[in-house]
Amino acid sequence: MNKPEEGTAQSREKGSLLKIRRAIVSVSDKRGLFDFAKALQEFGVEVISTGGTYKNLRDLGMQVTSVSEVTGFPEILDGRVKTLHPNIHAGILAVLDNPSHQNQLQEQKISPIDLVVVNLYPFEETVARENVKLDEAIEQIDIGGPAMVRAAAKNFRHTAVVVNPNLYGVILEEMKEHEGSLTAQTRFQLARLAFEHTSHYDSVISMYLNGLTSRSELPESVTISVQKTQNLRYGENPHQHAALYGKFNEYFKKLHGKELSYNNILDMNAAAFLSAEFDEPTAVIVKHNNPCGVASGTSLLEAYQHAFATDTKSAFGGIVCVNRPLDMQTAEAINEIFTEVIVAPEFEGRVLEFLMTKKDRRIIQEGVNLRKLRELEIRTVAGGFLAQDPDQHRLFADQLKAVTKRKPTDDELVSLMFAWKVAKHVKSNTIVYARGNRTLGIGAGQMSRVDSSKIAALKATEAGFDLHGCAVASDAFFPFADGLLEAVKVGATAVIQPGGSVRDEEVIKAADENNVAMVFTGIRHFRH
Repeated sequence: MNKPEEGTAQSREKGSLLKIRRAIVSVSDKRGLFDFAKALQEFGVEVISTGGTYKNLRDLGMQVTSVSEVTGFPEILDGRVKTLHPNIHAGILAVLDNPSHQNQLQEQKISPIDLVVVNLYPFEETVARENVKLDEAIEQIDIGGPAMVRAAAKNFRHTAVVVNPNLYGVILEEMKEHEGSLTAQTRFQLARLAFEHTSHYDSVISMYLNGLTSRSELPESVTISVQKTQNLRYGENPHQHAALYGKFNEYFKKLHGKELSYNNILDMNAAAFLSAEFDEPTAVIVKHNNPCGVASGTSLLEAYQHAFATDTKSAFGGIVCVNRPLDMQTAEAINEIFTEVIVAPEFEGRVLEFLMTKKDRRIIQEGVNLRKLRELEIRTVAGGFLAQDPDQHRLFADQLKAVTKRKPTDDELVSLMFAWKVAKHVKSNTIVYARGNRTLGIGAGQMSRVDSSKIAALKATEAGFDLHGCAVASDAFFPFADGLLEAVKVGATAVIQPGGSVRDEEVIKAADENNVAMVFTGIRHFRH
């Protein structure tokens, strides 16, 4: 075979290098676009462009080729059809060392396209806005863009693809090093990133459409695609690698302090979801993914003081989350002990400046209404994962079923409702003692509900609380009367639990014999 002439299809790939002579540029994210396109032209690359990208470059003074000149066909259907044409896709997909492909390109007078610079319509950003209509979202579903990206990525041996503006500098540096060419290794890595890009794009569309569907079952298949936000120093333990993915840093903005750890993030998440249960000024203190104190009050200071009093020992080194703008008095109270992370929706006056005097303490601004989130809860298991709807059930007093002879008093009812909200966020088996809008003792994560009752009572006693006349919440039914009797023994006079045990009558009888008011919720709140 004769050596091909310079410029023919066969000569474009030499060894591991691909000479870039022709590029198509069509981007939604126009960061760095002009400088990149200008640099490509300085390498002698012909730049083809479409729609808004073409106009943008022309307005900035660049001479670029419109896609219509290449296809011989105008953009139609309001831009829905631009690049879906053989002159584009054959140029991208041709295998340049295949003689048959070369002959077909020559017969059809199609020139290869060596570089595809495409990122997709901003569907994810669009549907993240409030009150977006379905028709508006649908118009942000890109068709031609993903087709070009996938075609170029499939043909990475002969075509390079760039989907991220952050890579422009890397591309230009390599072209400079190799006289306008890109290496095979780089093209492979670009292809891998391109398929990640289109996979993520499609998964976001799927999740959005699934979210519009009322359903009693979860989808038949679930695609999970989230971008890495940051590498973490380590996971739960120093020997474990870890990273953060998704939008967490959009929901929780770090204003000060050391980088968040894996465990910090878990505890922050738990604290924030618990504080979101309450409409009144509320403070939550979390340690090891369980609340060690929760309280609501007429002021945030009162709420924090009561939450802290529940377990002053465990609060040391914990996470504090409040559901109101953090004021100076409350900040000063929090500042009296070592706290790993402070989370608040806002910080009043000079509060932030005051808290920043401790350089390592993380200060986080919460910027999302957690009650509105409908994200699936996902946990990995061997060979797969479990998924469930989030536990967003909210209980109201008129939904309670009184099952004992004595009904709860108004004061007891307040305590019961408060304890129930907290119990929902404690690892099961859970027992929570409360009076009014504050916790007195929390028993978490025991294999026996009786043991949870004992631990909660022990914590309350250590804190100096008298449990006589308090309310007790159990996240699941009492399988026997012994768990209830343990609570009665320390002074509880009102009980809230789901009910549903085969021994409910036995438990109700024990409550009646001790003049205890008990209500059933009909809802269980296990948290494993």
